[in-house]
Amino acid sequence: MMFPLFYRSIHPMLTLHSRVSRKFSLQAAVSSGPQEFRCSSITSTRIRNLNGAVRALKLEKPRSFYGDSVIVADDDKYGNKQVISVTPQLYKYILANVREPEILRDLREETTTMRGSQMQVSPDQAQLLAMLVQLIGAKRCIEVGVYTGYSSLAIALVLPESGYLVACERDEKSLEVAKRYYKRAGVSHKVDVKHALAADSLKSMILNGEACSYDFAFLDAEKRKYHEYFELLLQLVRVGGMIVVDNVLWHGKVADPLVNDPKTISIRNFNKNIMEDNRINISMVPIGDGITICRKL
Repeated sequence: MMFPLFYRSIHPMLTLHSRVSRKFSLQAAVSSGPQEFRCSSITSTRIRNLNGAVRALKLEKPRSFYGDSVIVADDDKYGNKQVISVTPQLYKYILANVREPEILRDLREETTTMRGSQMQVSPDQAQLLAMLVQLIGAKRCIEVGVYTGYSSLAIALVLPESGYLVACERDEKSLEVAKRYYKRAGVSHKVDVKHALAADSLKSMILNGEACSYDFAFLDAEKRKYHEYFELLLQLVRVGGMIVVDNVLWHGKVADPLVNDPKTISIRNFNKNIMEDNRINISMVPIGDGITICRKL
């Protein structure tokens, strides 16, 4: 049984024991005001003080979560810089400040019922992608890894009527959902769905004379093929265009030297390579599972 916060903020002189032992009456007064919380006959973990006597508990004022949201760089060279660490409470606040169109919300909620729903980009991330497309005035875009179409739909919605988005995805079932929402949103005429292996589609586009003709690309596909996809996209995107790469922080695994599975190693190597790539400017952004924004020089 989980207790509300005010039960878990008990005076430090009291200890908790994990085994449920009995029912007891608890009367607690919050120290910050006259309001009382009264609970009786609660089945709980045994609560006792150091003298072994169970008694009424005067609870501390619920603590602030502010401290959990701030971390300090442990390298003195950064001047004890404080940065935000996104806690569940803070992320809930962030999501409450996302302007998510109704059509995207509906797609997101439908996708949560599907297998692999964790692959869908977050609303705050999709909002940033759409803004980047608008900021550079993109008209021709590519997405590698569509899934059910949340990010591609966010992009298509902000493209001009003459805009063009190539959507590369190999999973037919996911594409059926995406195409249904493209149609419902009235953007089907902007989206060219390529149901095939992404590398094959990109190579075909290059052979078709489309090199340097795209403004923006979003890469969110098989992690072990990131390097190959990136090199192909770099040929297709114009100078001054952007390539945004998803999952570059990979649930934090990239920073853990004890994690060395093939996908994590691939992303680490990819991050290292683009860090040293003088063909692009880069900015790694801790949004969603981490993205790197690359601008072709």
